[in-house]
Amino acid sequence: MPANPDSRVRLSDVVLRDGHQSLIATRLRTDDMLPVCPALDAIGFESLEVWGGATFDACVRFLKEDPWQRLQRLKAALPNTPLQMLLRGQNLVGYRHYADDVVEAFVARAAAGGIDIFRLFDPLNDLRNLETAMAAVKAAGKHAQGALCYTVSPVHDLEMYVRDARRLVAMGADSIAIKDMAGLLTPYATAELVAALLDAVEVPVHLHAHATSGLAAQCHLKAVEAGCRHLDTCCAAFAGGASHPASEAMVATFHDTDYDTGLDLEAIKAVSDRLREVRREYAGFESEVTREDIGVLVSQVPGGMMSNLAHQLREQNALSRIREVFDEIPRVRADLGYPPLVTPTSQFIGSQAVTNVLTGERYKTISNEIKRYLLGGYGRPPAPADPELRRRAVGQEPAEQGRPADLLPPEMARFRAAIGTLAESEEDVLTYALFPDIGRDFLQGRRDGSLIPEPLPAPDVGQRPVSEGTPTEFVIDVHGESYDVQITGVGRDRGGRRQVYLTLDGMPEAVVFEPRDRYQPPPESGRARASGAGHVTTAMPGNIVDVLVAVGDRVEEGQAVLITEAMKMETELHARRAGTVIALHVARGERVMPGEVLVEIE
Repeated sequence: MPANPDSRVRLSDVVLRDGHQSLIATRLRTDDMLPVCPALDAIGFESLEVWGGATFDACVRFLKEDPWQRLQRLKAALPNTPLQMLLRGQNLVGYRHYADDVVEAFVARAAAGGIDIFRLFDPLNDLRNLETAMAAVKAAGKHAQGALCYTVSPVHDLEMYVRDARRLVAMGADSIAIKDMAGLLTPYATAELVAALLDAVEVPVHLHAHATSGLAAQCHLKAVEAGCRHLDTCCAAFAGGASHPASEAMVATFHDTDYDTGLDLEAIKAVSDRLREVRREYAGFESEVTREDIGVLVSQVPGGMMSNLAHQLREQNALSRIREVFDEIPRVRADLGYPPLVTPTSQFIGSQAVTNVLTGERYKTISNEIKRYLLGGYGRPPAPADPELRRRAVGQEPAEQGRPADLLPPEMARFRAAIGTLAESEEDVLTYALFPDIGRDFLQGRRDGSLIPEPLPAPDVGQRPVSEGTPTEFVIDVHGESYDVQITGVGRDRGGRRQVYLTLDGMPEAVVFEPRDRYQPPPESGRARASGAGHVTTAMPGNIVDVLVAVGDRVEEGQAVLITEAMKMETELHARRAGTVIALHVARGERVMPGEVLVEIE
């Protein structure tokens, strides 16, 4: 143990939030968290990150869990350890700026639900967007931690981070966090940054560094040597790669030194051993791209973004093109003035990169979020955007120069009226306010008793089976060609469905067999293939969010006629010619695929 308690390194574990967000696309369910909570709570971590980030969205959209109830259950299960959340300033846990009254209500309810420490950040490091959230946290009597989004670009330097840290403390921040979401820090750059911040401010400095590049553990060591005493780590079961350095490794690193954490290595290991068994059930969300990769220093793609991009591309049968997407992301980021890649900017930059790659033409389709960004809807970008991209997206429309939320009238009363009796609490109103479409569907499904969480998928190609047996090997002749085949059962039977691994000429593939009477072929949309200028189609699979025209309407070339959602981003579909709408083949909420005729114009 250290002779001086002030030199002790304090660890905040992120396994219940950022760990699974970074490695399994935020899919860990509350019921799989609760069994380890008593042991986790007894370890003595400085705090546990359990909420915020993408967990709110994933709960409502995929897991069909009430995120507010998750927080309450975790608070009850973790009574002895401060609970922490990640809050995107004026964006909260959503993808746009919300009015001040929504921000104030959200912070108040989160504090009442059990959050003790609010880590506040703005994706552009536009600190004006933290003012309301910071004041709300202080009004609730909770710890306000101001985060600096670390990135590398021609316009980001040490002086900028020091200046922003001082401004955050002046705003009321109780501590400062270096948020290295993409794992871009190198050891000596970390030491320089930590030393500069500690010299500039009188509050504690925390380091949050993803292990994506393989350098984070070394960055932790150099940070501590430079004076940092607060590190984010993750139980080993969900550590490494796009996640964080393992808590166990950091405990062992500082054991019997002046920096000794005082934590029980065996106790943390026991929690990780249990969580490893849990993680096996989520193997279908694992991906090669969330492993350690020094290439992140080039692509700058954060860990949580990696796992979500991989899952989204897999849904579109385009996972093989993820490296093209990673190559495109830095180009889109440069075009937009080098914003840090952190939600929500990482979401719309990643989605735009996917669109550019899959359509084969850069900016053939531009999402509404990119347009909003270019018009100042998220705040002040670090540098000016590419003039040609701006012209294509928003023409000559000027960008707003003030704080974006200053343009937003109060919204809570409108949201309460719109959701009506489906909302049983203020928390329900906030769920709807943050995600109107999926929020309403969730609340309606809860009332109807029809909420069904997405099933756990089979593991990806290339992942090790959950349990392997001796493969059965044989040769199949098909049309004169011979194929070497291996079949390995994984010993899993899900309601009559048997999962096996089939290896064809060395390429493994997860296969699920089920009885013939259980099989239902995918529904056919019945839509014709687009072939003329009067046919409106989509370049990306997605869902119809809104239909902007009706049969008989006169439209102009370039006019928006539909809004689709793909990868959580909304995109307008435009008429390619002027004319009259003679047919609509879609309705709100329907699934659409590339090449289908959605609207006919004559």
